[in-house]
Amino acid sequence: MARGRAPGYDEQRDTILARAAELFAQQGSSATSMKQIAAACGLSKATLYHYFRDKESMLARIAEAHVLRLHAVLAEVDALGGPPQARLRELIARFVHEYAGAQHAHRVLTEDVKFLGNAERERVLAIERELVSGFAGVMVELRPDLAAAQLAKPMTMLLFGMINWMFTWMRPEGPLDHAALAPLVADLFLGGLPAVSLPTATARRTENLAETPT
Repeated sequence: MARGRAPGYDEQRDTILARAAELFAQQGSSATSMKQIAAACGLSKATLYHYFRDKESMLARIAEAHVLRLHAVLAEVDALGGPPQARLRELIARFVHEYAGAQHAHRVLTEDVKFLGNAERERVLAIERELVSGFAGVMVELRPDLAAAQLAKPMTMLLFGMINWMFTWMRPEGPLDHAALAPLVADLFLGGLPAVSLPTATARRTENLAETPT
């Protein structure tokens, strides 16, 4: 008979992932050892291997969990319905909120996913493509002409460029936090979207653009 998991197993796994995400964010996954992760968790290396077989499995779990939370937010906002402008504002606000509460995981997603194996990386990228598609759909509702010009995805990538990299310049002691910045991003983007002029010929084919917001 297979031995069952000890009480608190899932909570311990979550703690390990949180500590690993912090270390990966601070120094990169390639520079982080299993010994360092074990020490940060107050565990022996042998105990750590009881929960995760290697760093890659932790990295995959951190990245996939983060994008799945964002995907759930996308689904929740879509279910609310309402005018596209209101939905886009809500999406921006909720994504920025998620980033604020998962800054280590977000840094791991944007910087270390390239170190995953092909299968694990493709799982994460597939979810990210769905996120881009969801935002692009709202863009087209706001500006239907973006679809024919193949600009819905590029505009979405520009928006993600505004919000995905806040962690590179925001300071905890600064005058603005994520909650204050979210409506500013929405105002800036939605205020500028109506003024966007369609090019006579798309400078780059959509296929040449990156497929994900990271």
